[in-house]
Amino acid sequence: MTRPVPWLLLALLLAAAASLAAGKVWIPLDAWSAADPRSIIILELRLPRTVLALAVGAGLGCAGAAMQGYLRNPLADPGLFGVSSGAALGAVCALFFGYAAQAWLLPGFALAGAGATMALLALIAGRSGSLILFALAGMVLTSLAGALTALAISLAPTPFAASQIVIWLMGALTDRSWDDVLLALPLIALGIAVLARTGGALDALTLGEPAARSLGVDPRRLQRTIVLGVALTVGASVATAGVIGFVGLMVPHLVRPLARHRPGATLLPSALAGALLVTVADTLVRLVPSASELRLGIAMALLGAPFFLYLLLAMRRRLA
Repeated sequence: MTRPVPWLLLALLLAAAASLAAGKVWIPLDAWSAADPRSIIILELRLPRTVLALAVGAGLGCAGAAMQGYLRNPLADPGLFGVSSGAALGAVCALFFGYAAQAWLLPGFALAGAGATMALLALIAGRSGSLILFALAGMVLTSLAGALTALAISLAPTPFAASQIVIWLMGALTDRSWDDVLLALPLIALGIAVLARTGGALDALTLGEPAARSLGVDPRRLQRTIVLGVALTVGASVATAGVIGFVGLMVPHLVRPLARHRPGATLLPSALAGALLVTVADTLVRLVPSASELRLGIAMALLGAPFFLYLLLAMRRRLA
């Protein structure tokens, strides 16, 4: 277990407690017992939302760390594989055709979109295991899914459908229930477990692909494992929370110095830090004084875009 993990776990407990208490109506600790009528707000509204925030953040953070280690690119993000865009397109199709009336259909369509993107990615990239071809294939699928999503918005049958699509794409954890938790939590946990198995191979890749091969790393098997883990974590996250960007980009950079810059040792701290980041951000958006709640995806974009710009400027200074 790496050194920052105990501190991250402590911070997670505090953030989860704050998430349960905070909101338009603050609920003190002494009102959490079953005898208090306000406890229903905790059990049915805030607890599933908090659990989902922890799960989504952990999945996105771990996926980002795995991608950056695999591609050996500090600017890599889970959206680069096209899995986020594919899952979003699946959910948009459910909203476009009016299949989102039942609770399980929209996340089901999103997971189907993530699975279809994963299959197309493997088909386009082929068996070569080439990192460049793999990244380019992901960019092609991201662009295609984005274009089809924009087409669905422009051809939406009613203004209400178009509005629902746009609102959902902004990403949020508002009004999520235990059904969403039961859908996302097992898939994200499985995805993190799959990605955790790649730690040794990711460390070996830092020596170069030829050296990694000599150490027994199979590039094709590693590629399939990474794709499967990212598809499970990101697909389940998008299916239940919409598109929440920049978590997988920011979190690995924040914890990498604490893990001595080893890609394998960064996976678990990134999962914990991702859970912490999303939980804190979701708590803060509830406290913003506004008529309607600020969407979590917008808040993360406002935080992530300057961070991304900072990374670009730092890289430019190093290359100068």
